[in-house]
Amino acid sequence: MKFCHGLIGAKPEYWTRIAVACEAAGFDSVSVSDHVLLPQTLESKYPYTPDGTPLFSPEEDWPDAWVAIGAMSSVTTTLRFLTNVFVLPARNPFLAAKAIGTASYMSGGRVGLGIGAGWMREEFDLLEQSFAKRGRRMEEMIEIMQALWAGGMVEYHGEFYDFAPVEMRPSLPAPVPIYVGGHSDIAFRRASTIGDGWLGVHYTVEELFEYLTVLQHAREDAGTADRPFEVIASPMAVPTPDLLAELEGAGVTSILTSSWMSGGITAPEIGRTEEMIASYGERFIH
Repeated sequence: MKFCHGLIGAKPEYWTRIAVACEAAGFDSVSVSDHVLLPQTLESKYPYTPDGTPLFSPEEDWPDAWVAIGAMSSVTTTLRFLTNVFVLPARNPFLAAKAIGTASYMSGGRVGLGIGAGWMREEFDLLEQSFAKRGRRMEEMIEIMQALWAGGMVEYHGEFYDFAPVEMRPSLPAPVPIYVGGHSDIAFRRASTIGDGWLGVHYTVEELFEYLTVLQHAREDAGTADRPFEVIASPMAVPTPDLLAELEGAGVTSILTSSWMSGGITAPEIGRTEEMIASYGERFIH
């Protein structure tokens, strides 16, 4: 079982030190969350809480994911990075492909792209991207970006994007893995068809096992059950050896966690944060 450390709650000025500590503690990767901005007046409802209130605080800092990943990759050698999740359809596909591809190229391929369709209409409006049909548009964006990363001249003629041959350099020596977040039927379908894995965040153990069963059925229906597939999940439970064995048997490949949140606290000062990361590694990874 691999372990991924989330950065939510930690001060961004310490992210490079946290990345170094995670690598030393045995974590396989760290995850970076994403929003460009938060409007003062928010009418959109957050889909993962009963009352629609976002889980994060309005005072939370949201550095650009790919700039932050570039900085952290420069001080590590084996640690991988992924987004949890990147609101892809809120972006222009060419600019997204350039930023993600550059991060992957400069890090030696240590980047994974976790994507979501997004829920905040106001953010889409401010970024001048259509909120309607964003899921279908995201599927076209993935096709476009993967073609651009592969190198050579690329043209595309779809429902939302239509362009004559263009080329983006540098091309990538290996594809960027795509992880699809969410637990709707369509999210499971996308993970099974266009994704290399699924991101499941903040579920009880019982909920997670139910979703893993649905995901397996979706992969069987799509005819992709036999291909390599990652499941990155954050069960709300202590990762005991027995639980890890059960999760691994159900298809989970990585545990997404936080050393301070699992201890029931917000991220402390950096020295204590580094100690908590090391302690988590000693208790659960090594």
